[in-house]
Amino acid sequence: MKVFHSGLLLLAAKTVTATLQIVPGATWTATNTGAHVQAHGAGIIKENNVYYMIGEDKTNGSPFQNINCYSSQDLVQWTYVGALLSQTSSGDLGPNRVVERPKVIYNSSTKKYVLYLHIDDSSYGEAKVGVATSDTVCGKYTYIRSFRPLGYQSRDLGLFQDDDGKGYLLTEDRENGLRIDALSSDYLNVTSATYLWSQSIEAPAILKKNGYYFMFGSHLTGWSPNDNVYSYATSLSGPWSSWTTFATTGSNTYSSQTNFILPFGSSAIYMGDRWVSTNLQRSTYVWLPLQISGTKVTMANYVNWVPNVSAGTWAAGPSETQPEAESATLSGGAVTLSCSGCSGGTAVGYIGGSSSGTVTFKGISSSASAMSTIRIKYENGNTSQRFGKVTVNSVTYNVAFLPTEDGNSPGSSVVHAQLNSGSSNTIVIAGLGDGTYGPDIDRVMVPSS
Repeated sequence: MKVFHSGLLLLAAKTVTATLQIVPGATWTATNTGAHVQAHGAGIIKENNVYYMIGEDKTNGSPFQNINCYSSQDLVQWTYVGALLSQTSSGDLGPNRVVERPKVIYNSSTKKYVLYLHIDDSSYGEAKVGVATSDTVCGKYTYIRSFRPLGYQSRDLGLFQDDDGKGYLLTEDRENGLRIDALSSDYLNVTSATYLWSQSIEAPAILKKNGYYFMFGSHLTGWSPNDNVYSYATSLSGPWSSWTTFATTGSNTYSSQTNFILPFGSSAIYMGDRWVSTNLQRSTYVWLPLQISGTKVTMANYVNWVPNVSAGTWAAGPSETQPEAESATLSGGAVTLSCSGCSGGTAVGYIGGSSSGTVTFKGISSSASAMSTIRIKYENGNTSQRFGKVTVNSVTYNVAFLPTEDGNSPGSSVVHAQLNSGSSNTIVIAGLGDGTYGPDIDRVMVPSS
């Protein structure tokens, strides 16, 4: 039996047709690009059972490049749709500009999707919001203008749309605190102040659940994580409760910062960024289920977990086998290397390259035929992504492998593939075939139940 934690719903294992996992902090490869998903500081908007993730492209570091949109029906497999806004030759979206925290809501009266952004110069001296609109959620957006809401600074921001259709800007005003401001009926301007916290809280996101509003946010520690906090109220205008932590105290919110809170079944999903300030393109995503009981919100840490989108429930990750790469079959130029941070102290390197090194895992067991998430523990000492081809039961996937932080602590990358019932599953990891090297492989972690 699998225990689905939302509502403690028990589902028989035979009803589970997939074990597709969210793996916090892993390399997430887009299905159609073969590269790590670039949607940092993101928001989510759902339409017709499709989730659209809209976030920042950090491929080339901090200066603005693109606001990207990805789509998914299961919150696990993400497909790149396109760029909503891209760098222009000058102006707010020009070179060396700061364009962050994109959030989109739909205005049913104007039939426009409205995008808000943090707009700034490289010194963060402007502290403005930018506004753009589109006729489609993931189409090209028309940039309108930037301004300081009600004349106040605005840095990290969020958007919230209440049940009555009214829109609100959540904005960090460095001089005064965290603000909730009401938007005009077309969502293109700010009309009035709704609430102000005097505390310095950034990365704001609101969830409405069971008659309560929950505001989540982060303390101000730059790119470094901290213990994020939440406050609650029965009205947006307050009174609001004092701030309190929701993740394990001292964990720095499991090394992440809030970017969005997604309603999910009877609870919600925390969506955060794990920033790597020295190499922003390798920043990853920490998504975890929230537990909400009355006004109490808690969040445990999971290496991997399984969302059931149709039911609005989730389960802890399945049991796994963990075959070591050095015990697999090596061919071409693949060799065993010393790796002090790896399981068993060794890894297999020289995957790909001119000698076409490969590592083949045979006889992998699974208790059911299902689409599953395979985790690959690896090393990549470069400063940029490496890439490889992962073939599972004769079906090949292009997979990205972000740099590992210090070159000696294995990272995780994921591939979503069909496993067959029994012990005849085979996994082959190779290079792209273009002479470049893939990652050094520590081991694979394969769902067995």
